[in-house]
Amino acid sequence: MLLKQSLHTLCQSYLDKNMGNAEAAIADAREAAQNETKSSAGDKYETAREMMQQDIDLNNTRLLQLRQQQQILDRIVTNTSSAIVVLGSIVHTTQGVYYISIGAGKLVADGTTYYAISIDSPLGKQLKGKQAGDVFTVNDKQYNIQDVQ
Repeated sequence: MLLKQSLHTLCQSYLDKNMGNAEAAIADAREAAQNETKSSAGDKYETAREMMQQDIDLNNTRLLQLRQQQQILDRIVTNTSSAIVVLGSIVHTTQGVYYISIGAGKLVADGTTYYAISIDSPLGKQLKGKQAGDVFTVNDKQYNIQDVQ
């Protein structure tokens, strides 16, 4: 269960970092927009402000997605185990070891590489509900589930 907690903490760090980056980008774009002075070239001023607004909108969308991932991460119980793949499972396959949580990518814990994937990803959808011994194929790769924690 300590491994699940470590992976969960790494996912939380991933979210915290990305949320901080998105919030900083929004703040920077807002400050830049406020500091933009209107010049005699009115079109240039309007174009710059529009680009800053698009940057704000893009980062607001990213922040919303990260908050949705936070809600998923908050639902994971790290002190339980299941024989079938569910949200929060660690799945050992012939193609790698996966932590079913959020799409945080490659994580290293205790010297081992894990891949944090969403249960709604193509691979996550295939893993969901399966157990040790099950075999399936995704993108022409065969996966054999060796263990589910």
